[in-house]
Amino acid sequence: MSTASNATNYPLLASPQIQLHGPVNEMMYAAFKNQLAGVSSDGPLVVSITTLGGDPEMARAMGDSIRLLREYTGRETLFLGKVAVYSAGATFMSAFPADKRFLTRGTRLMIHERIMNSTVQLSGPLNTLAPVLLAKLNEIQDSIRIQDEGFAALVEGSSVTLDELKAKAPSNWYIEAEEARDRGLVLDLI
Repeated sequence: MSTASNATNYPLLASPQIQLHGPVNEMMYAAFKNQLAGVSSDGPLVVSITTLGGDPEMARAMGDSIRLLREYTGRETLFLGKVAVYSAGATFMSAFPADKRFLTRGTRLMIHERIMNSTVQLSGPLNTLAPVLLAKLNEIQDSIRIQDEGFAALVEGSSVTLDELKAKAPSNWYIEAEEARDRGLVLDLI
């Protein structure tokens, strides 16, 4: 099937109401909220993104807005990934059901584990040190739970298992658009 004829199967994707690009950060979140506030409440909502990644919590916050919109209004929400949907972009994509996700041809997904850079400073009486270490361990364990929840949402409805994703994520799993479609991570390519 040619690119043009396939695109005609999804005319709504031609003009996304919300278009995001660049790092996933507070500026993108603000742009997302502004664009969301300005869209008509009629018909499906199409959101496109191109990103090399960024802050996973900002991605989760945008995703929660999409989820709440869908749950409170029943409005159909469609995801369109363009060129690169890396890291936090894939986290945002996980807020959309797999059968509502699309990629442009040649787009690549990149999924990896969350990254933490931290130094633990131990100084003081011995009885005060264990709580410092326990607090850091709790932070790590909770971050892993949040990561795994996002991974589960990303693979839901696809042929990719959570175990497969968790095995590939530590070394940055790059997925070409065709494989993403063939594995059910997205519905189709345009």
